[in-house]
Amino acid sequence: MLDLIVDGGTAVLPTGPERADIGVAHGRIAVIGGPGSLAAIGAARTIDAAGQLVIPGGIDPHVHCSWPIPLPGQAQPMLSGPPEQVSRAALFGGTTTIIDFAMWNPGERLAQAIERRRREWAGACCCDYGFHLMLQGKIPPEILGELGEAIADGHASVKIFTTDITPSRRGRMVGFGDIWEILKVTAGKGGIAVIHAEDNDIVMHMYEKLIREDRAHFENMAEVHNTLSEELSFNRVIRLAGNVAGAALYMMHTSAATGVRAIAEARAKGVPIYGETLHQYLLCRADDYKRPGGQMYHTYPSLKFAEDQAALWDATRGGAIQCVATDEICCPLKVKLQGSRIDDVTGGNAGIEPRLSLIYTETVEKRGYGLAEFVGLVSSNAAKILGLYPRKGALAVGSDADIVLLDPRRRRRLAAADLHEADYTPWEGREVAAWPSMTILRGKIAVEDGAFRGGAADGMFLPRKVAAAIRERPAV
Repeated sequence: MLDLIVDGGTAVLPTGPERADIGVAHGRIAVIGGPGSLAAIGAARTIDAAGQLVIPGGIDPHVHCSWPIPLPGQAQPMLSGPPEQVSRAALFGGTTTIIDFAMWNPGERLAQAIERRRREWAGACCCDYGFHLMLQGKIPPEILGELGEAIADGHASVKIFTTDITPSRRGRMVGFGDIWEILKVTAGKGGIAVIHAEDNDIVMHMYEKLIREDRAHFENMAEVHNTLSEELSFNRVIRLAGNVAGAALYMMHTSAATGVRAIAEARAKGVPIYGETLHQYLLCRADDYKRPGGQMYHTYPSLKFAEDQAALWDATRGGAIQCVATDEICCPLKVKLQGSRIDDVTGGNAGIEPRLSLIYTETVEKRGYGLAEFVGLVSSNAAKILGLYPRKGALAVGSDADIVLLDPRRRRRLAAADLHEADYTPWEGREVAAWPSMTILRGKIAVEDGAFRGGAADGMFLPRKVAAAIRERPAV
């Protein structure tokens, strides 16, 4: 007797899409069979998925919950939406796993940073979660030793900034000498470096230049966080990693054609490097800063131009881009719109709920992508690269029963009033070609027909280990 049977749908399996029934027991996928083949086994509940797509739960590998947001003119930042709020919205949209950040502050031990984040999230997240470790500033030698221990304990990815991002955030950037040492640790301990790569000299030079020229309005953001900055920094990080055997890279929020080209050239040489972009970059451009409320579309690095967007889309089809994330920052609209200058606009976006449906619409419906390509971009590739596969990101026997029924009959226009995250959405009025009718987390129905059935105690911390194949060559 099974706990659940999902029958009658088109299941996107690791081998490709096919009509299949999925049986769930004890939170895992226990059996997969042909249509009607599991009825004889029986289940406490059978879910009719006829006419729907059955896919693994989405994975957003780049979110920021309870994250400090600088407030212009105020010494103390506010915090973005907490894990419970963001994860609840994630489940409504078919995302069952999120990866946030455990930020180390100079002067503390790395274990303190991890434990602080674990306490904040324990019993406070509705979906499963993990943390990228985040290092900043000057890295003491003793932290490198602790870093190796943390990777071995399941914190497999390490976030590094090559820029301070804005003049007010001094101390965020990690020097290239320290990055070199960090790469030695990640390579030796089986981790992966996740990089926010912009050239700090170029970025800070452009801040100074535009402010001096009285061109500091946020519409000029793309001149500051520019394509040259991405090109220089991507290639410098790649060259550095090339001097460390086994160093693997995951380039976060790739925004420009120059970044795409740098990743593609490195992958062609066998470098184990992977690219992430954001749905903002795929759906918006620098011209959108000129729209009313244009701050809504901003994140760091900035939006770019038509040629960059085209390169990003091209790269999502078996090229330099493997994952589409959100850089999630959940905050009220008044906070998102508070800045008006290149040095005070709030980054990130409230986007975790519609991400999966947006990308389905833009890939499968509008551009003819295969279902497996779509699932790769929103789920399975992140699981493979960041050490969760096949527990997550797969409809396979033994995998967690994270299952989403994506219904193409549920076309809708996105409206903040219908979502569960913030009082705005940058995608207001945009039509999506499908919407989840059900989200299942480890065999438990979390959302059904728009009703939330989960809870803040449902989320589980996920230790991660990056597979050797991912670290040896471009394996995804």
